[in-house]
Amino acid sequence: MSQPEADAALLESGRLLFAGVADFLSSAPTVAALPPMKGVEIAFAGRSNVGKSSLVNALTGRNTLARTSHTPGRTQQLNFFDIGGRLTLVDMPGYGYAAVERTKVEAWTDLIHDYLKGRANLARVFMLIDSRHGLKSIDTDVLDGLDKAAVSYQIVLTKGDALKKAEIEARIAGIRSAIAKRPAAYPEILLTSSRDDRGVPELRASVARLLSERGA
Repeated sequence: MSQPEADAALLESGRLLFAGVADFLSSAPTVAALPPMKGVEIAFAGRSNVGKSSLVNALTGRNTLARTSHTPGRTQQLNFFDIGGRLTLVDMPGYGYAAVERTKVEAWTDLIHDYLKGRANLARVFMLIDSRHGLKSIDTDVLDGLDKAAVSYQIVLTKGDALKKAEIEARIAGIRSAIAKRPAAYPEILLTSSRDDRGVPELRASVARLLSERGA
């Protein structure tokens, strides 16, 4: 579902989905602390400072649902949010921030991998990529892991307001080519900006479509 093709019914379904109650459920610093699996779950992943928490807040129309920080690497655990009783949204720890201690990075990495392997109700991971920089090797390492775990994922470009139209088109074309043969990649790429809300209705619609496909 590319952004121009998101139909009115899906856009409205997405709006209604995220217009209701959105509550913080719990945080899990370890696999043992994960909440019980319930209903459909989606997760947001990406490099530190990619704008993950800001996009979660834009998606839900709330300024403080997910904690944002100017300090990369601040999210250090899996944070679970209930979206209208229909969906669980998971804000995953950012990866790739070199200033964080190596032991802590290893602990986060193990947590993420164990979560991805063992979460049967995880319907899709939305992989956030900074549109200004595109896919980096650390991102493709994560995509390799998702492919290996057979976890469906969709690329969502953030900070789209920072690029001109020609730059956006070139970035999307490059990423589309890079993921074309990846078995777990959802083919459509979304461009978003939490600053001016572009692409946010389409992202909501994409989630609504996923719920519909899952019978939820």
